Amino acid sequence: MEIERIQTGVRLEKRLVKVLKALAEHRDISLGDLIEGIVLHAFEGRSPFSQDSLAIIAQLRGIYGLELAAADSHRFKEDEGADDGSH
Repeated sequence: MEIERIQTGVRLEKRLVKVLKALAEHRDISLGDLIEGIVLHAFEGRSPFSQDSLAIIAQLRGIYGLELAAADSHRFKEDEGADDGSH
C-alpha cells in the first residue's frame, strides 16, 4: 500500500523515546513504523503488543528507568529550564 509520510515536530518524554527506539531496533523497524503501528492498533481498540513484546518492553523500561504509566500522561509538567535539544 502506498502512503505519504510527513516530518513532524513531536516532543516526547526522553525515557519513553529511549524505550521506543530500543523496541524499534529490536524489531528491526524504524521508530516511525513502530509509532504508526501502535497508533493504528489503538485506533481500532486493539493492543499493539504480544505477550513476548510486553516482556521486552518491561525489560527496556527497567533499563531506561521509565516508571511512567498511562494515568500519568495527563499530569505531565515540563521542566521550563530543560534543554529541548533545539539550540
